[in-house]
Amino acid sequence: MKLHWSPRSPFVRKVMIVLHETGLLDRVDCVRSPVAMAGVANPDVLRDNPLGKIPTLVLDDGTALFDSRVICEYLDMLAGERPERLVPAGGMERIECLRWQAFGDGLTDILLLWRIEMARGEARKQVISQAFDDKVRASLARLEREVPALEARPFGLGHIAILCAAGQLDFRFASSNWRAAHPRLSAFADALDARPSAAATKARDDGALAMGDIEMPLVFEAA
Repeated sequence: MKLHWSPRSPFVRKVMIVLHETGLLDRVDCVRSPVAMAGVANPDVLRDNPLGKIPTLVLDDGTALFDSRVICEYLDMLAGERPERLVPAGGMERIECLRWQAFGDGLTDILLLWRIEMARGEARKQVISQAFDDKVRASLARLEREVPALEARPFGLGHIAILCAAGQLDFRFASSNWRAAHPRLSAFADALDARPSAAATKARDDGALAMGDIEMPLVFEAA
């Protein structure tokens, strides 16, 4: 299998964590595939995914899977029945897991879009930035309250998605002070980051199509 990959993408990181957790990492060839939402589409990615987005997983028969949610469920299924399934098979436990995945993915989307908006410089819209700020603050406040419920459930895809959102905050919003303002969520993210799969996949900047340093306005007061 081939994975269109980037060391910066939080959604690629989701897939990489699942590959580590399921023991499928050695079955995938990771191909560095730079993409930019506001730039020219990467033709190699576009050939496999008409949306031009990563992650995209190309199976041995040429079938291309996207987005991260579909890829992660496929990998969890491919790994077979086992006690440590990342997505419960059914019932409210499955719904709960998928809700947390949607929550983490949605927060990550906002963080990515906000950074792109800020990169527009003088052309950026204050009303858009303020809306993103409001949503990030509300999301982190809700996650802070949901940490006990998250800790009560076995590690799964919802946890991975939330971890990747927290990782994006650390990576691109390092001066936001989000951890001091959300101590339970911070401790929860640290505990997840200690897993070998998370430690091996932390985001890093390799310069390809990088937007450079962008000052983000998100700043929290300590709790």
